[in-house]
Amino acid sequence: MTEEQVILVDENDKQIGLMAKMEAHEKALLHRAFSVFVFNEKKELMLQQRALHKYHTPGLWTNTCCSHQRDGESNLDAGKRRLQEEMGFVTELEEKTAFIYKAPFENGLTEHEYDHIMVGHFNAEPIINPEEVASWKWMSLDAVKKDISENPERYTAWFKIIFEKFYKFINVTK
Repeated sequence: MTEEQVILVDENDKQIGLMAKMEAHEKALLHRAFSVFVFNEKKELMLQQRALHKYHTPGLWTNTCCSHQRDGESNLDAGKRRLQEEMGFVTELEEKTAFIYKAPFENGLTEHEYDHIMVGHFNAEPIINPEEVASWKWMSLDAVKKDISENPERYTAWFKIIFEKFYKFINVTK
């Protein structure tokens, strides 16, 4: 089985190549990624706790799902694919914004991503994939914001960045 590849991009999200995912994280090269935020009818966000055996940020809470687009795959198709793989459902998604971030981890790997933020809606329980997800829960955005400020160590770097800098794009209560 070949290792998953990521799409290397420049600062304008123009594809400049492909690379094995682990190598891109070891070299801290900018690559395309996405973060999906799914809300229910109560305007609560579905959070997932990353599986405890993940190669970085295991056991931390984050947005509904996130991953990397495949070569030739649209952002929205990638988001829907990964929702199915991680959370066991698919819903329509809307792309809201994108940003670049860089987050080094204690294990020597670095996430350096051009991250596309997508929002969707769903009103049932997911069927989580235990290889990817340890747990899940619904939380109001206010409760998430408060918990991030009180317990930042419980959350992934990209999730905290999105809440700090891009909150207006995911805030469905307005």
